[in-house]
Amino acid sequence: MPPADDGLRSPTQGATLPPLSAVSAHVEALAGRGAERRYRRGTLIIQDGERGDTLYIVRSGRLRAFVADAGGKELTLGLYGPGEYVGEMSLDGGPRSASVEAVEPTVCALIQRDDLLAYIAEQPAFALELMARLIRRARMATENARSMALVDVYGRLTRLLDQLADPPDANGARPLRERLTHQQIAHHLACSREMVSRLLKDLEHGGYVAQRERRLVLLKTLPARW
Repeated sequence: MPPADDGLRSPTQGATLPPLSAVSAHVEALAGRGAERRYRRGTLIIQDGERGDTLYIVRSGRLRAFVADAGGKELTLGLYGPGEYVGEMSLDGGPRSASVEAVEPTVCALIQRDDLLAYIAEQPAFALELMARLIRRARMATENARSMALVDVYGRLTRLLDQLADPPDANGARPLRERLTHQQIAHHLACSREMVSRLLKDLEHGGYVAQRERRLVLLKTLPARW
């Protein structure tokens, strides 16, 4: 989940960086200039380490950015739905820093580097919005690295569940916005599926979480320690 707006200011204009919600108008206009392409669930769209000059704007469906080691162990970096985009990190000409796959049937608008630069020349405000998103993603990566190094698996699990849960309903329950399997949660936490299953089973027995219509629901505040 993206952190709150930081109020960082442009040294040239003295304006705060725009919130993510302000990006949508520019993203819509930019997407209209790209060619749309459909991807099946499981399609690898971007390969870590390859060269590329394409920005992918999600029109429908959902993408997952991740890194993996030689043994196949994966770490999910983020999930991106309609109105969000991936691939901007390689527009400096460098290699891709992560892989991206479609986690469900997805339609993307493909924007080439020259088209993106032309749009920025026409709409300079979009450069600030792009910078704001890059800053937020860099900050999120730093927080994830700190979590992996300093927080145990249970702590990472409770943090993830709190981030993904909706506000409490009339009964105080907080359903997760995403339907995540135990394996998908494990990819977020850089741990085994068995560890996730054991922790969630214990929390369920303790009356803290439940499954409703294949969606995990937080029934009450998760304990700080387990």
